[in-house]
Amino acid sequence: MITISPITLEIRGIRLEPLGSQHCDDLTTAASDGRLWELWFTSVPEPDQVSRYIADALAGQAAGHMLPWAVRDLEGGCIIGTTRYHDIVPAVDRVEIGWTWYGLSWQRSHVNTTCKLLLFQHAFETLGCKVVGLRTDNFNVRSQRAIEALGAKRDGVIRHHYLRRDGSVRDSVMYSVLASEWPDVKKHLTTRLDRVRG
Repeated sequence: MITISPITLEIRGIRLEPLGSQHCDDLTTAASDGRLWELWFTSVPEPDQVSRYIADALAGQAAGHMLPWAVRDLEGGCIIGTTRYHDIVPAVDRVEIGWTWYGLSWQRSHVNTTCKLLLFQHAFETLGCKVVGLRTDNFNVRSQRAIEALGAKRDGVIRHHYLRRDGSVRDSVMYSVLASEWPDVKKHLTTRLDRVRG
């Protein structure tokens, strides 16, 4: 049975550091890069809600079903977004990766692939997970394409599944990677990064 605890993960110029209240101003700046909260189908908080967003993530961590990180670009030294494990189910060795967003300047770059490599590697090789899930809003087509590009398999759609920030209810598109698939996914992600970073 997996045991989750805060940890710093780092590779290829990206650091995932345990999320805390000290990241509030930096995450507000990151979210303002592209006014990401205006995308109604994402989890990005409005500037005056970032403190609450962090507090909710830490409450989930205290309850044992979340493990949140701030994403730092080591070259520039700045916080560029956030991600987390959520819906952690130790009894079946499962975590999901989600609540992920990056400032607009960092989208469609090496950052998401690097973060996913770190999170998958930690889940499968350190925690001993049997499966890692991912999910996204049915209207978030860019996110679906990004998840599929990682090598995750689409499991299906859960209808009327999760409350959005605006009070509407979304359908969730579900994906997963099994432990048996991880070696090939790892090779795929590493190759992608090698090509991007040169």
